[in-house]
Amino acid sequence: MTQLCSAAPALLLCTLAVLFKMSLSVDHVPMLLWSTQRSQWNRDTALHEGHIVSALELTVLLQPVFMQNSRNLILFLQHTLSIDDFTYLSESYGNKNPFKNIQEILQSSPSSLVLPAVDCEATRYLLSFLQESGDWKLTNITNLDVSQLKVNTSKPNLLVVQLQPPVSGLNEISTLEAITENDKIIGRLTMDLQERGINFAVIYTAVRPSRISRRTDVVGELRRQLMATEEEGSLSYPPLNVTTGNDICILFYASNFSLKANSSVFIDLTNATFVTHNVDISSSECSDINTTLSLKYTKPVNGISSLEIRFLMTNNFYGGSARNWSTLDSVEIVQDGEKFAKFNVSVISAPAEYSFHCQLVGTSNLCPARLIPSNNEAKNWDVFISRLQIQGFNIENNQFSYASDCTGFFTPGIWMGLVTSIVLLWILAYGIHMIMQLTTNNRFDDPKGPALSVPQTE
Repeated sequence: MTQLCSAAPALLLCTLAVLFKMSLSVDHVPMLLWSTQRSQWNRDTALHEGHIVSALELTVLLQPVFMQNSRNLILFLQHTLSIDDFTYLSESYGNKNPFKNIQEILQSSPSSLVLPAVDCEATRYLLSFLQESGDWKLTNITNLDVSQLKVNTSKPNLLVVQLQPPVSGLNEISTLEAITENDKIIGRLTMDLQERGINFAVIYTAVRPSRISRRTDVVGELRRQLMATEEEGSLSYPPLNVTTGNDICILFYASNFSLKANSSVFIDLTNATFVTHNVDISSSECSDINTTLSLKYTKPVNGISSLEIRFLMTNNFYGGSARNWSTLDSVEIVQDGEKFAKFNVSVISAPAEYSFHCQLVGTSNLCPARLIPSNNEAKNWDVFISRLQIQGFNIENNQFSYASDCTGFFTPGIWMGLVTSIVLLWILAYGIHMIMQLTTNNRFDDPKGPALSVPQTE
């Protein structure tokens, strides 16, 4: 009996520790809801600090949207967003408030609700849940030209707007500009519908958080990450794979895979590639020397009937390292079977037994691994790929091998630390050398004796 009593507190502490760690490890995103009709949500509905809204709780909170008189719903879905973005970006840049329109809309709306933390599992399948909850007429708005938007108010309408993702890994100015542009899109679309006299409800949220706060494992995440086998469990969706027979010959993963044509038409291919699999990979080719990953999309946005993206990789032996290396030589984009754009690739190579990983790959000069336009058509495209991992050779157990990262071991911060340390060590060595050169007089004047005479020759 005594042993049972002594073991009970230990078991209770272990259980509480596991539950506490699990509660802190849940990724969450904010969700803003507002409506042009009154009394949609009870303003007394308050969630205590730290509470994360689950999928079941979100279902209850969304019920007023389905019971409103005019069932017009707008879903603004951003790739990444965190509650810290509202405070940090608004306070860090003075008068440049990137959420100006959203704040004004929330203040002027007859009914609104702010959920600081919603479980990412709930938002990831939010669109599917909304489609199943009613007989909606689904409209995907991609060109963002609200003047040509036609809304039939006699039927329930679900308007889905995929907002431009703030590209992770770039400076905060780029993130600020992206969020500011999204804020203008939200303000322009809602203002246009209000001027037409259309009542509607709005949901503004994201798929995953942009800033992970209050995490117990944040220290571990600050280390130089190589996406090896142990990180595959943290992927939000499985990688895209190409098979030959029963074996996988190509693995491809990205947390954000998007393009921009002519600096105006934004194309987000993340969900179509990895979630819904609305992509044709039948033209992909695999061999021991050359591998091509072909991704074909049908009508990814209005104005583009077909889009093909090809990743061309080679496997060559190099005598200097006495081993084979796999290299991503080029990336090609074919629009509507006519317009051909080709990009040369820099710094994307790895030992043939490894996969390659890079936090940010794209056409921007700030990307560690750049896609360099090699023809005039390529200059009309901007490519953004976050957390790219690709492997086209020597795949074992149908999973990524250990990853060779594009981030070098000697980063600018490390070089600055080394140079500063060398300068300080040189100053210290010089000071010690000068101190060792100090000498004292070998003779001293005695006040009681004759005056000390020092010859000039000494």
